[in-house]
Amino acid sequence: MSNLKQLKFWNFGGMYYFYFMIWALIFAFLPFWLNKTAHLDTSVSGLVFSAMAVTALILEPLYGLIQDKLGLKKYLFGFVVLCLLFIGPFVQFAFIPLLQINAVFGAIVGGAFLSLCLNGGVGVVEAYIERSTRASNYEYGHVRLFGSLAGGTAAFIGGIMFVRNPYSIFWACTVSAIVLGVLLWALRVKNEDTSSEDSKENEETPVTKENIMNVFKNRSFWGFCIMMIGIATMFDVFDQQFPNYFTSFFDDASRGELVFSRIASIQVFIEAGFMVLTPWFINKIGAKNGLILAGIILFIRILGSAFFTEIWMLSLWRILASIEMPLMLISIMKYITGVFDVRLSATVYMLGFNFAKQIGITIFSYVMGSLYKTMGFQNSYVIMSLMVIVFVTIGALIMKSERHQQPSVNNNLVASR
Repeated sequence: MSNLKQLKFWNFGGMYYFYFMIWALIFAFLPFWLNKTAHLDTSVSGLVFSAMAVTALILEPLYGLIQDKLGLKKYLFGFVVLCLLFIGPFVQFAFIPLLQINAVFGAIVGGAFLSLCLNGGVGVVEAYIERSTRASNYEYGHVRLFGSLAGGTAAFIGGIMFVRNPYSIFWACTVSAIVLGVLLWALRVKNEDTSSEDSKENEETPVTKENIMNVFKNRSFWGFCIMMIGIATMFDVFDQQFPNYFTSFFDDASRGELVFSRIASIQVFIEAGFMVLTPWFINKIGAKNGLILAGIILFIRILGSAFFTEIWMLSLWRILASIEMPLMLISIMKYITGVFDVRLSATVYMLGFNFAKQIGITIFSYVMGSLYKTMGFQNSYVIMSLMVIVFVTIGALIMKSERHQQPSVNNNLVASR
């Protein structure tokens, strides 16, 4: 509770809030804008999101290496904020003209630009704030909950804004970026965990090529990647079409959409509450076990959606995500800092989580889309649930527990002496 009295804690929380406000507004309303305002067909709209994903795959390894070199310096985060500032002007004055010149070219440019600060940039934001909160002795989950609150706020006000003026969504992103920039400028972080000579030396030792290559030689990294495909990828792939599945049980589709939006808002705010409690829980059971538990909950959600299809039960499966998401996010950060060289936390996060997740989404979005078409949702969900169990089991068998493997920075330092 003492954290609540510290201005820096609210600074971190505000940064998460305004960044994920932008994230939620864009991803919730960009599909509607592309269809209703830009008048793009589904193939060209899909190209925008494909360009975002491909750009992210290129950026994330670079962003990770750069951020690890920078440590607690804010330059790369500042670049992401600068890109965010131009979302409103870009969409208002450049996106439509580019699409009119050539729809494919405009879609690629637009998707690539948005990825600089969203699909690619989110890794910078998450990695920097996690490292900074750790240096300031805050629990990552306690500040990450502000991101969940932002998602709920965006869902509540975004619809009203979009109906009144579709472009207002993107200008709201620019305004949020201004506030985010001020908060980033005001933030002052230094490594306060200097109680021992080793911790101080770890922070000051520069990252080398050998350190980076050691990540790829660590079997836990590859197990972690497989685990992320089983949890993070399948989480997103499942959620892509679940709203359509949910509304199919209503006689009036618009009524189903309204009910689902309300359930989604409830889920986000419950998720914020669990963000407060989950760090304590993960500290008790271990980060690897936290990831396994998140995978089990996802398995239950998907399989339950196949067999128990009353509306109230489908609503429950959606709300279970409010437990799964905090378990996944906090376990990811604690596992990375507990097993790998902490100086490479951004690289491991962006490659092991973001990169693996994006590759998985690229593959399994197409696979599951084909299965939905040929087998229907319920049979496809049974297959997806089995995929989750297989990936989670394989990942868990390969990964070492953070309780049995110390972060590799200490070994690297010993070897270099």
